[in-house]
Amino acid sequence: MTVRDLLVAATDELEQAGVPSPRVDAEWLLAHALGVSRTELYVDGDEAPADRERVFRELVARRAGREPLAYVLGEWGFRRLSLRVDPRVLIPRPETELLVERCLELLADRAEPSVLDVGVGSGAIALAIADEHPGATVVATDSSADALAVAAENVARTGLGVELIEGALFAGLDGPFDLIVSNPPYVTPDEIGALPPEVAEHEPRAALIESGATQAMAEQALPRLVPGGSLALEVADGRASTVASLLEALGYEDVTINEDLAHRERVVDGRAPG
Repeated sequence: MTVRDLLVAATDELEQAGVPSPRVDAEWLLAHALGVSRTELYVDGDEAPADRERVFRELVARRAGREPLAYVLGEWGFRRLSLRVDPRVLIPRPETELLVERCLELLADRAEPSVLDVGVGSGAIALAIADEHPGATVVATDSSADALAVAAENVARTGLGVELIEGALFAGLDGPFDLIVSNPPYVTPDEIGALPPEVAEHEPRAALIESGATQAMAEQALPRLVPGGSLALEVADGRASTVASLLEALGYEDVTINEDLAHRERVVDGRAPG
């Protein structure tokens, strides 16, 4: 079959499966199977090699089963990086890019800041900060050995110097740090049923379901920050004001709420006194 025929057939299959963006996903999958860019798919209308066609059909079947596109591809772009992702970790999202953007703003006047990323997952936040603030010393923790294994792959893949430590929350690290950042679990158990199957059935529950991590983070981060150091958190849509009030009640100063590109309040940060 020609490239065009494969795209048409795959788009139809994905659309019938309820995939939200069937044509775009079909393009990503075919480009991946052929080892070309999406743009290069349209350079000519030649037939795809038989072995590549078989690989493509297998990828389409996985996506039609509502496995996330990022897991099917095995990698995902995050800011300037291309990261390994699989079901052991959450897929990096655009709102988390906003969190990194805010962290870089908070670190702008610090030449060699010490940064701690709590709940590193794939390594997206820690690696992006290390990439875009070369003077930063970045340490990251996670309670999941599986997540740390993926993060370690991405440290090797990018060549960026991030230290990984296994352990819950702060993993015994006292700092002090110029910045503590986290994208803690914030989906409530009763919200799981309303999530797309890509999330509810495939992404790791431990990294999704809220279990008090945000409050524990806010309480335990304050004594681990240098005077004037910052805590930055990604929060659930609609809960930024609650988290901001929590930080203020705990003694954080200059508490700020930041919106994502869809004007949803998704990032909250505050400074330690001093």
